Amino acid sequence: MNHEHDFEPIRGLPGALPEGEILLWQGAPRWTRLACEAFHIRAVAAYFALMLAWRAGAAIQAGTPPVKALEAALSVAPIAGAAVGLLALLAWASARTTVYTITSRRIVLRYGVALTKAVNLPFAVIQSGALKRFADGSGDVAVTLKAPNKLAFLHIWPHARPWRVAAPQPTLRALPDAEAAARVLTSAMQAAVGAAVVPAALEARVSKRRGGLPQRPEAATA
Repeated sequence: MNHEHDFEPIRGLPGALPEGEILLWQGAPRWTRLACEAFHIRAVAAYFALMLAWRAGAAIQAGTPPVKALEAALSVAPIAGAAVGLLALLAWASARTTVYTITSRRIVLRYGVALTKAVNLPFAVIQSGALKRFADGSGDVAVTLKAPNKLAFLHIWPHARPWRVAAPQPTLRALPDAEAAARVLTSAMQAAVGAAVVPAALEARVSKRRGGLPQRPEAATA
């Protein structure tokens, strides 16, 4: 049994919820999807496969018998296997130690293999969100922070939207059912803003936009 996070009063949260705050949803990454999207295990495997093929082809062109050329190329296979295996292990450990939480007031990201971290994102600092779907039904839910709020990309990686280094977007990554998380977040943000503050036109526009979450009006307060 894992006792690593027994100190948490509620799994995934660094402290008890304040009075009036409600736990709405919790989830964690699917490690296989995290390995592909965050740790790029497929690209690494493809690189080593191409390198093996190139070594074998170059040896054959140099006059080495095909069997000997293949044996020479496969000499680096253990290195390739170790690299891919290490990435898979890191993805598995990262997913195992991560808990994403949505409450009635905020998003909390608890993560860290060697050192546990918890990032609180009150709805008041969230400008908007976006949903990315994958073919297997999993997906990412990313949020854009209002300026001047900012988190360092390396501080939250791999829980950050890819390639958004200048303006990092905290992301609930590789969720088995990202749409469910997006629906909960949408409803929670709208409830926090208040029905009188969220324009009906904005709600309609968001509902028709694939992958969109409601943008929080600048005048709104949590």
